[in-house]
Amino acid sequence: MIQPMIEALRNFFELNEALVFFVYGQVFFVLGLAIALHSRRHSRLALARSLRWLAAFGFAHGFHEWGAFFIPLQAAYLDLTLLFILQLLQVVLLAISFGFLFQFGADLLREGWPWLAAVPLAAVTIWGVWFLASLPLTGQEPGIWSQQASIWARYLIGFPGGLLAAYGLRYQAGRQIKPLNLDSIYRTLRVAGLALGAYAVLGGVIVPYGDFFPANWLNQSLVVAVLGVPVPVFRSLAGLVIAVSVIRALEVFDVEVDRLIEQTQVEQSVVAERERIGRELHDGAIQQAYTAGLIIESARLKVAGDSVVGQRLDQAMSALNQAIASLRAYMSELRPGPTDLSLVEGLRREAADPRLTTLMEVELALELPETATVDPARTSHILAIAGEALSNAARHAQARHVQIQARRENGRLVLTIQDDGQGFAVEAGSGGYGLRNMRDRARLLGGQLAIDSWPGKGTCITLVAPMSDSPQPMGEI
Repeated sequence: MIQPMIEALRNFFELNEALVFFVYGQVFFVLGLAIALHSRRHSRLALARSLRWLAAFGFAHGFHEWGAFFIPLQAAYLDLTLLFILQLLQVVLLAISFGFLFQFGADLLREGWPWLAAVPLAAVTIWGVWFLASLPLTGQEPGIWSQQASIWARYLIGFPGGLLAAYGLRYQAGRQIKPLNLDSIYRTLRVAGLALGAYAVLGGVIVPYGDFFPANWLNQSLVVAVLGVPVPVFRSLAGLVIAVSVIRALEVFDVEVDRLIEQTQVEQSVVAERERIGRELHDGAIQQAYTAGLIIESARLKVAGDSVVGQRLDQAMSALNQAIASLRAYMSELRPGPTDLSLVEGLRREAADPRLTTLMEVELALELPETATVDPARTSHILAIAGEALSNAARHAQARHVQIQARRENGRLVLTIQDDGQGFAVEAGSGGYGLRNMRDRARLLGGQLAIDSWPGKGTCITLVAPMSDSPQPMGEI
């Protein structure tokens, strides 16, 4: 019963072979198109930027498989030379598509293994020299040559490239997505990694029949004879899983990144509000309490002979001192205390904050000595300004690259934070709590803060402040 079913499947797919290759090519073309549209417009993770290579693989591989559909249809109407040229281009396109897949895996792992970046090009070059350069010298028939070239493109480029891409995708999912608690994206990308591994075997190991090992043992003809289903069907299913998984991951990623940005914005708003309340307590309530205390002390001197009234005034003074102490305790809880980090360490930590580095590239250029001493309280204000500027670049400006520069000039710190984001019209208003908080901190430092922004061209924030509390003349920025 099984054998007739296998025979029926074999006959069905033989009659619809052209349709199989058309669907196969369409699956991978849709994969490339979906990744290209989503990753360029929405995603700003380093992982998503690497997906451009997977998109290129989808496009190139889709066109290659469409060649297997269209070239046989046109064979009866084409000159043999032109037909061979089309077959040659189809094989070259196969090798290039696998090279893109190989590069995708190498790009995902380039931080830990930078030498991998050169391997895909080397593999494609070796394959090209081996087959393309020796083509005029071989006495093989064009069909045999193209078949062997296809087999070795799969062995040398497709199989290792697919495995590397599968491992790289799962590695980056664990490294970038899992720490952000994006469980749905993490699971989806792991599924995509498994599908890529399956495709590496289906596309790189199960090859057309060849007269050498292992192509003469494990090949597409064997799979059709055993299962009755051609290998391109299984490759299409693997490609479909890859496409659906990656598309779902990108769609969920947009929602999760919005949530991450919103969370960062809420945290910054809370910090700004706490700072505002702390300043109002210091500048308002405590100053008024001090004034009331002076009035009580003055009244106490005038009623020195009246023990009853003096006792009452002493009690009022004691209660007022307790109220001032309580207000100071509230202020210490509202305002973050001085940091234990040095300025250099603090700037490095701000530049390496994973909540920001997953959204944009942060470049840090320090011209400060490691031993540069800055008062802890001043360091806290400087780091808060830097953190607010970076947060604004990520959540408002949607910057892809931010550069932080810090140097010492004539006893003053010059801190510059420049991004390539959307920018804004500075003259339109003084900004929200964040910008006001930055200006207030610059004032407390005895320095100046300059904000230069150009709509569509980015923002540059410059802080010039003394390195110590000793007063120094400040020039214009």
